[in-house]
Amino acid sequence: MSPSRSDPQSPYSPKAQQIIQRTNELLASGGYNGFSYADIAELVEVRKASIHHHFPTKADLVKVTVVLHRDATRRGLQSLDQSMPDPLERLMAYSRFWAECIEQSNPPICICAVLAAELPAVPAEVADEVKGHFKDLHAWIAAVIEEGQSTGKMQLTDTPSAESSMFMASIHGAMLAARAAGDASLFWDIAKLSTDRLRKA
Repeated sequence: MSPSRSDPQSPYSPKAQQIIQRTNELLASGGYNGFSYADIAELVEVRKASIHHHFPTKADLVKVTVVLHRDATRRGLQSLDQSMPDPLERLMAYSRFWAECIEQSNPPICICAVLAAELPAVPAEVADEVKGHFKDLHAWIAAVIEEGQSTGKMQLTDTPSAESSMFMASIHGAMLAARAAGDASLFWDIAKLSTDRLRKA
C-alpha cells in the first residue's frame, strides 16, 4: 500500500519516479527535515537543479510523494474489500501487510505516521495530505468494523468510529514501538492483539 518503484502509467518521468521513490525512503528513515535535495541528488545521481526542474520546492516533492502514497493505499484497501469478504480477515491482512513491510524494511514505517509526528512543523500543503490520509484510513477501518459488527464477526466495546480510532492508534503506535525497540516482530505482536480484541468469542 505504498508506491511501486516503477509505474508505466505514472504521469511522471522515470527519473521523477526515481526521485519520488528515494524521497519516500528518506522520509521513512528521517522524516521531513531529515534530508535535503543534495541527499536525493547523490542517490539518484543527478544535479540538484534537475530535481528542482521536476519539483521546484521540497514541499512540492513531499506533497507529491504523500499524494502517491495515498493513492496506493486507496488501491490497496479497495483490493482488500474486493478479495476478502470477511471483515476481520481484512483488518488482519492490512496488519500483515505492514508487518511484512517492517520486517523487510520496505518501507520500515508508514511515511504518514512519520510526518504526523512532525505536525505542525511541516508545510501546510503536506500537512493537509497527511491529515487526509488518516481521515480516509479511519473511514475505511470504521466501515470494516461496522460491517464486522453487523455480520456478527466482531464484538465491539464502543462505536465503530471509536474502535477505528483505537485500532489505527494501535497500528501506528506499533510501528513506532517496533522502531524504538529495534524489533520488527513487536509490530505484529501489538497488531495481532488489536485484531484479536475485536474477534467475537
